Amino acid sequence: MNNFRSGFVAIVGRPNTGKSTLVNALVGDKVAITSPHPNTTRHAIRGILNGPNFQAVLVDTPGIHKPKTLLGHRLNSVVGESLDSVDAILMCLPADEPSSAGDAYIVAEIAKHPGAKKLAVVTKTDLVSKSALAARLAGIVGMAENFTWHEIVPVSAVINDQVDLLSGLIGDALAVGPQFYPDGVVSDQGQEQWICELIREAALRDARQEVPHSIAVTIDEMSQREKSGNEPFFDIHATIHIERDSQRGILLGHQGERLKDIGARARADIERILQARVFLGLHVKVSKDWQRNTKLLEKLGFGDS
Repeated sequence: MNNFRSGFVAIVGRPNTGKSTLVNALVGDKVAITSPHPNTTRHAIRGILNGPNFQAVLVDTPGIHKPKTLLGHRLNSVVGESLDSVDAILMCLPADEPSSAGDAYIVAEIAKHPGAKKLAVVTKTDLVSKSALAARLAGIVGMAENFTWHEIVPVSAVINDQVDLLSGLIGDALAVGPQFYPDGVVSDQGQEQWICELIREAALRDARQEVPHSIAVTIDEMSQREKSGNEPFFDIHATIHIERDSQRGILLGHQGERLKDIGARARADIERILQARVFLGLHVKVSKDWQRNTKLLEKLGFGDS
């Protein structure tokens, strides 16, 4: 274990650039929820990548964006804090989109951390032709003056193309250090937080217009029933918070059918995580304009750090 390497790696990028999908592929398990909607990730979620002689703590961060709400400002702050004292920074740049002013801003922020190795990860390569990918790679090489990437790696997390190569490069970027987590641990995310995320992921599916950004989830009660047989059984009651009365009807659906679908999808994932049977009771509550309300943000777990 004398040559064992370990450290922290921040995953950054604009919203919807494939950060969470990449983290899940590297870890080899689902540790972050995904959806087509921007800013699905709202906390710094840490996935544990265990290599042959290294352990990397991958910090999946919210997408850096121009904030329109107090929540947006706080999500950007999460990213800034995540860049401090990391060994490497991976910036996700989608192969099917050109670089933007937002990318240039993120590169400038990355450059403020000279001690960290910088890797450009070109994601979603399965969506473009080889010639388009070559042009995208050339553009990334010269996207910023006085800045050089340590590595530029094209990957597709969806088809698992070059994910193993990237994993090895992450290991090479780390310094000699201790193993932080036991073998088999894939995330340090708390159980209740992960359950909230799984419910939110289920609610995000098929959501439209402004609804995805307005959804937050809290656990009201979680308890385990006394054993009756070999399989444990949990009772979980959770609240899905939205911002306006009109959104309540959208989430409930006709005669509550949409909410039932959300519960069924979430329960399947929760039972897999807990390795137990689950009763999941969901309640929809209007927490008016919570994204702009300091007290409500703190109540929903987005306190100003």
